[in-house]
This record gives sequence, C-alpha cells and structure tokens, in this order.
Amino acid sequence: MNTGDTAFILISSALVMLMTPGLALFYGGMTRNKNILGTLMQSFIMLGIITVEWVLWGYSTAFGPDHAGIIGGLDWLGLKGVGMEPSTVYGPTIPHMAFMVFQCMFAIITPALITGAFAERVKFSAFVLFTLLWATLVYNPLAHWVWGAGGWLGKMGAMDFAGGTVVHISSGISALAAALIIGKRRGYGKEAFIPHNLPMTVTGAGLLWFGWFGFNAGSALACNGLAANAFVVTHIASATAALSWITIEWLHRGRPTTLGAASGAVAGLVAITPGSGFVGPLAALIIGALVSVICYGGIMLKSKLGYDDSLDVVGVHGLGGTWGALATGLFASKLINPNGANGLFFGNPGQLWTQFLAVAVTWIFAFVMTSIILKVVDVIVGLRVTDEEEERGLDISQHNETGYSLS
Repeated sequence: MNTGDTAFILISSALVMLMTPGLALFYGGMTRNKNILGTLMQSFIMLGIITVEWVLWGYSTAFGPDHAGIIGGLDWLGLKGVGMEPSTVYGPTIPHMAFMVFQCMFAIITPALITGAFAERVKFSAFVLFTLLWATLVYNPLAHWVWGAGGWLGKMGAMDFAGGTVVHISSGISALAAALIIGKRRGYGKEAFIPHNLPMTVTGAGLLWFGWFGFNAGSALACNGLAANAFVVTHIASATAALSWITIEWLHRGRPTTLGAASGAVAGLVAITPGSGFVGPLAALIIGALVSVICYGGIMLKSKLGYDDSLDVVGVHGLGGTWGALATGLFASKLINPNGANGLFFGNPGQLWTQFLAVAVTWIFAFVMTSIILKVVDVIVGLRVTDEEEERGLDISQHNETGYSLS
C-alpha cells in the first residue's frame, strides 16, 4: 500500500463529493425562485440516497466479481469483504475501501445531472423512486460494462478514463427520455423562464471546475504523472470551452454572458472527461474549443425540436459527452498512457469505431431503460405535480418551505 496514493484518492473523493452541492448551486440559480429549494434538494439528497444504495448493493453490482461481462455479483453486498487492504483488481496501491468511496461519489453525481431536465415539475416521491431504480438498472450495469473487471465494453477496448459514457452520456440521454416523457413545464414557449440567481450558477460552475480535478485526476488511482496529465488537460479544455462559448454567443447574439461562460466551462469539463487519461494538452485545447460549437448548436435546436430540457442537460452532457468519447478515439496516444490505445490521428482508426460502438450502446441502453423506469414510476406514484402545485412552485408544494423571505 502506498500512503501517498491513498491520501490522493481520499482527497480526490472529497473533491468529487463537493461537485454534487456545486451542481445544486449551478442548477438552482437557473430555475425560478419558487423552485430553488426543490432544485437544490434533488441534488443534495443524492448524497443520502445513492450512498445507502451503493453500500447495500450498488458497489457490488457495479464492481463485484463479473458475471458474463454484464453485471457484478452479489459477493460484496453491504460491503462484505471490502476492507482496508488493497484490491487485487482496483487500485493495487490503495485500500479497497478508498476505491469504493471514490466510485461512490461518481455514482452520486450521475443521477443528479439528470434532474436538470425535469426541473420545476416532478414530484419528490417520483424523483426518489426514479433515482433508486435508475442507479440500480442503468448506472450500475454501465459502470460494470466499462470499468468493472470483465465488463464487456472494457474488454472490447472502449476507453473511458473518468466517465464520458458511464456518467455524461448516460445522464444526458436519460435526460432526453425524461424531457420527452414528463412533458413541458406549464407556459413553456409562451412565457419567459428567467434564471433567478446567476451569481449562484457561476459559483456552482466554479465548484464543479474545482471538484472536477478530483474527478479526472483521481481516476488515475495513483499520485503519478498520469494524474498530472489528467489534471492539466481538464483545466485546458474547460478554460478553452468557456472562451469559445462566449465567442459564439458574442457573434450570434451580440453579447457574451456569464451563463454562457459557466455553461462553456462545464461543457469543456464534460468533453475532456473520457479522454483525460489518454490525450495531451493540444488535443484538450481542440476538444474544448469544438465542444462549445457542438453543445451551443444542440441547445439552439431544442426549441425547434420542441422538448423542454429545463437546464440543458441533453445539450451539455449528452452531446458534450458524445463528442468527448469520440474525440478520445481521435486523439488518444499511448505516449500519454501506455495502457490505453492510439486513436485515429496516431495511426489506429479502429479505436474510433470502438468508441462509436460504445457511444451507440450507451445511447440506446440509457434511453430505453430510462423510458421504462419513468413509465413504471408514473404508474406507481405519478411523475408530475398538479398544475396548481407547479404554479405555486416545488418549494411550497413539495417541501413546505421558501428559499427567500423578503420584506
């Protein structure tokens, strides 16, 4: 066991934990003030819901001993056998328990990302049931396919260093299913939905940027050069994407905005995530510059396609994660990570095809399973609040609280 590696992973776990409250602020500022607490709650309470699920069965089914490349076994239910000694498979220089809690933080933030698609209109009871089912039936299998020992996508050669498919594509495409099935907010397309607190959103984006260093660099599972590369390219991609987003806005709308800068920064973080342990600094700059074009264009299409993705989860995470996964197949280099593979631009066009297959599988699996889960939840408890409750806001109707008391 290496104490330096252990300290690094524990700190990285704490950084990733901070991302979920950061996401709560990022999302909360973009909603109307009558829904601020309801939006914050949907992210913050994930720390409770998913942690308990992860301990009881989530970690075992995601990372437990493999069954046909599809799912982990039940050997580690209740964290049985997950102790202070290193795992022979996951992080050989750190305690197995440290790897488990690091992955727990990933499992927490992923379903929280989806909530931005149905902000301001879903029952809290439906949200809780959906979260448990989605984590069990979508996230855990995907995590095993890509990262679990023996997972079939990993064995196929799909590269996802820190969550392009497992976290961002899965949540972004699930968000699309949710937006289509749950339907639009009352008044959507007829009245303006103005973010009520952009300073809160920018603060949340800053916390996400800060925590993302743990997200990507920590995925090296050791305090080494690969972690340093992941840290550096993460920063480069985010910084570049923030600049490219406001440049596009400036040209398109005539003004750069703080919301655009925050959205661009997050899009850059999303796009670099799968390749952060496989690509170099110049590739990160290109990935960050182009992701803003892709995501901005996707958000512009939203109104034409007619679905109400409240906080642009599909445009940022779905499209950004897809570009990042494919870009890994373009720019990956074994000079960065000898345990990876070269991409198209380094003489291996087959890797781009592998990445495309992984993206396609994730899109189809996440969309179909999420649609089924939402239909089941709707039958059991109903998905939406009533029109009257939506008009009053989720803070009062779901939690009997108000975010602001102004006199």
